[in-house]
Amino acid sequence: MIDKFLLMKNRYEELSEAIVQPEILADAPAYQQLLKERAALEEPLAVFARYEDVHRRLLDAREMASDPEMGDIAREEMAELLQAEEALLREMQLLLLPRDPHDDNSVVMEIRAGAGGEEACLFGAVLLRMYSRYAERCGFRVEPVSTAPTELGGVKEAVFSIVGKGAYARMKYESGVHRVQRVPVTESNGKIQTSTCTVAVLPQAEEVDLRIDPKDLRVDVYRSTGHGGQCVNTTDSAVRITHLPTGVVVTCQDQKSQLKNRDKAMQVLRSRLLDKMRSEKDAAYAENRRQQVGTGDRSERIRSYNFREGRVTDHRLSMTLYRIDDIVDGDLQEFIDALRQKEQAELLLAQSQHNG
Repeated sequence: MIDKFLLMKNRYEELSEAIVQPEILADAPAYQQLLKERAALEEPLAVFARYEDVHRRLLDAREMASDPEMGDIAREEMAELLQAEEALLREMQLLLLPRDPHDDNSVVMEIRAGAGGEEACLFGAVLLRMYSRYAERCGFRVEPVSTAPTELGGVKEAVFSIVGKGAYARMKYESGVHRVQRVPVTESNGKIQTSTCTVAVLPQAEEVDLRIDPKDLRVDVYRSTGHGGQCVNTTDSAVRITHLPTGVVVTCQDQKSQLKNRDKAMQVLRSRLLDKMRSEKDAAYAENRRQQVGTGDRSERIRSYNFREGRVTDHRLSMTLYRIDDIVDGDLQEFIDALRQKEQAELLLAQSQHNG
């Protein structure tokens, strides 16, 4: 394991030299790619530096342990350093697990109302607020792309970006079907209804990740619309972009500027195309391979929210928390930490079976 970190250290030094070479500085995509690779090595190498420091101090303490005057102090220090070394070795082992190359990316999230009519749309608005509040807690920025609101305050569909380093690493576990059980505001007899929303989470693709030929695009502009289809803008600021080879269509109308809407639509288009390419590539060699915790299938029910009982159950974890108000207010970290630990445990098991 130590050898792998030494190789990382050498690679980091190679990359540091490469990014100052004139030919690399003149090639923007290559420069960005090397910067990205170097940045991915910084966290594991910081942990490795701490390990090297602790290991060096441990060797010194072992030498001092035989000294009649310093032996007691040295042995006490050794016990603390051994604990620290074991903890760092565990952390290093986790850092060597296969890592999604997009974990550091921002994300594009899509919420769509499923079964349940207007109640599903109202639940969609709850999820939109939940993710917005969680993003704020993490120090991320939320940028709307397009929203299809309903007259009662729900959303049929919401597309938005969560911008910040590591957003995808946190949000990727939210992809799937979310189910709500509660008495709808439209229900007069107090009967509980079950409704669903689907959530898709895509790593936000940058230009360096995916080049799109402008000849493959059809761009339409039109006036933004609100409730019931009425126009809410007097200029053609809304943008619809169609990727002709795949038929993928993206619309954006939440900004007043046509240019900003176009930029946002291109971000979402890149992310959808990258996701499509990844899905097709994965399916080619492992149809049933899990890419996210659970099956990764977006039709899978991953979490249920029961408002009457005040509980939220994550079905991938068989874990129930009885604090629904906190959770829909953005307190998702306990679920996300548990999902990350489950994923790491599965990867460690797969790694040990492969090595064995």
